[in-house]
Amino acid sequence: MAKPALKAALLSPQRPLGDHPLIVAGPSLGTSTILWNRVASLLGNDYDVVAWDLPGHGVSPAAGEGFDVAALADAVVDLVDSIAPGENFHYAGVSLGGAVGLQLGIKHGERLKSLSVQNSGAKIGTPEGWLERAETVRTQGTPVMILGSAQRWFAPGFMDREPEFSSRLLHALRDADRFSYAFCCEALAAFDVREELGSITVPTQVIAGALDGVATPAMAEEVAAGITAAGGTATAVTVEGVSHLAPAEAPAHVADLMRSLATWAESRQAAK
Repeated sequence: MAKPALKAALLSPQRPLGDHPLIVAGPSLGTSTILWNRVASLLGNDYDVVAWDLPGHGVSPAAGEGFDVAALADAVVDLVDSIAPGENFHYAGVSLGGAVGLQLGIKHGERLKSLSVQNSGAKIGTPEGWLERAETVRTQGTPVMILGSAQRWFAPGFMDREPEFSSRLLHALRDADRFSYAFCCEALAAFDVREELGSITVPTQVIAGALDGVATPAMAEEVAAGITAAGGTATAVTVEGVSHLAPAEAPAHVADLMRSLATWAESRQAAK
């Protein structure tokens, strides 16, 4: 599998990297770094927050060939090394970005300080469903996904309360490269790390939206249980009133959860 090229945006204040702990934030399929703007504004005084875009989304170039979730995780490590060589980092990711986080924990755990997996799971959906979506988007383009994504992404009432922010997220979907989006669907079709969760040793939190029909609270519990069964440290948290994009829908709650995890992980590390 080819390793795609990823690009990122610095969402915290412009300053030299390295004086503050680094948080790397990953997106949900069809979104861009916009997803993290609000959380980053709440964490940016104390952390350097860098968010990356999926291939063909936001600022990342389109992919010319397929890739798997493990290749995305490798590409995230390369990206970090291009901006902060060798630095260990806190990672947070939503949905596909959360799947990448699990893969980072499995394969690159020595680079992680903590892991926040949001609206995600060790296996998401069915291979058939993802392959069908890949085919639909390849032939009809990403705009065909807008209505269904709006219904999956946001809890009832969110788009009425936040018309500008929700429309910016849906524009990111509309503007995404259809072929790269399809490759992402195929990566999700092949993704299943349920048997590998026990190899994750970094402090982990798994955040679910109470109204999320894609990555349910039960899936978050399954991930946390898979990690703790092998002696790892993980907690599952369900956020009320939230569907599939927790950082957009409940930024203050998510920022608090991420801050408490990062603080705890760093104090634990310092005590070693």
